[in-house]
Amino acid sequence: MSNTHSSITSDGNGSSRGSDSPGDFDFFVESETTVESPRAIDPPPEPESSAAAGPVSTPAKVVAKQKRGPLFRLVVFILIIASGLWLVNFTYRALVFEETDDAYINGHVHEVSSRLAGSVTEVLVEENEVVKAGQVLLRLDPLEFEIALQRAKAALAQEEAGAQQAQAALAQAKAQDMQAQAQEASSEAQVQQIEAQLELAKVNFGRNQRLFQSDVRAISKADVDTTQSTAQATIAALAGAKADVIAAQARTQASQAAVESAQAEIASASAKVEAERADVRDAERELSYVDIKAPSDGRIGNKNVEVGNRVQVGEALFAEVDKDCWITANFKETQLTRMYSGQSVEITVDSIGSHIFTGAVDSLAPASGAQFALLPPDNATGNFTKVVQRIPVKIVFDADSIRGFEDKLRPGLSTVVSVRVQ
Repeated sequence: MSNTHSSITSDGNGSSRGSDSPGDFDFFVESETTVESPRAIDPPPEPESSAAAGPVSTPAKVVAKQKRGPLFRLVVFILIIASGLWLVNFTYRALVFEETDDAYINGHVHEVSSRLAGSVTEVLVEENEVVKAGQVLLRLDPLEFEIALQRAKAALAQEEAGAQQAQAALAQAKAQDMQAQAQEASSEAQVQQIEAQLELAKVNFGRNQRLFQSDVRAISKADVDTTQSTAQATIAALAGAKADVIAAQARTQASQAAVESAQAEIASASAKVEAERADVRDAERELSYVDIKAPSDGRIGNKNVEVGNRVQVGEALFAEVDKDCWITANFKETQLTRMYSGQSVEITVDSIGSHIFTGAVDSLAPASGAQFALLPPDNATGNFTKVVQRIPVKIVFDADSIRGFEDKLRPGLSTVVSVRVQ
């Protein structure tokens, strides 16, 4: 019979440990093996009173209590106050303001183009340069337009000479007309004189004929024949005078027609002169267009022309951005209930930062943005899904608010606008 011995010892803290060294075990070859029952483990010693030894804490608990000192409580207090203020401000702005970030700066962008087809000889501005209204930006070759102006002036001079000739022809026609009228008057006077002579000849012939018939001794036959021939000659002279009057009248009509023709020539010459003067003005206008000028004060952008380029009529050469700008804010239709012109606006520009500008609502668009699209929506057919529409609202800056920031406000910049509706 062999015995297996195991010893269990207790350390100072009351924990037990077993001894597994070879010296602690004896092996005997026996028919039976007996195992010693384990000994009872002594309980750990009771800790001393807390008053004597103080509280026992792990290192993690000590660190946690150190973090929850006065500084920690101050930070928590500040966070609570900040959260409360933020909540109050959020609620206030939600009740008093309507806000959107779908807002952009707009401005007048002038596409500067050429009114003539020509070759560029000078480009006087650079990209992003500030220009004044009327400043020359570019010059075209003026030679062909100067030649056109000289040609127009020569044609004007020729037509003015033709008008002077027409004036001279009119004066001559009027003189001939006056001469014809005088001849007509003379012929008419001659007719009247001959008619008077005829009357006298008829009276003499009648008297002589009566005397000869009553008393042949009172007058001779020859005297009767003489008065008769005189009357007949006067009748013939009267007929000739009347023919002269008709001829004079014809000459007068011809001279009057010549006067009218000369007047028509003068009118035609005057019209030609005016047409040539218009051609001269048009040539001068085209010559003035060789200097392409800035339409307003602003800044040059999108420059796409260089010296030597051949430009065509209407070809865009520059884009000039006007210094005046405003904001187009696209508010939801549900935000317009209390919005109207004249309300004050707070504005922040993304590129400038947190600086707050002020402005005012200028006007609301007459229709939603979708109505001005290339293909406006048509909800009369098919399935319908209601989509909240946006209405463009024009907002203008206060002049004092943007003083000093004029060069930083550019069309296309993103903004956030808050309209005070209460």
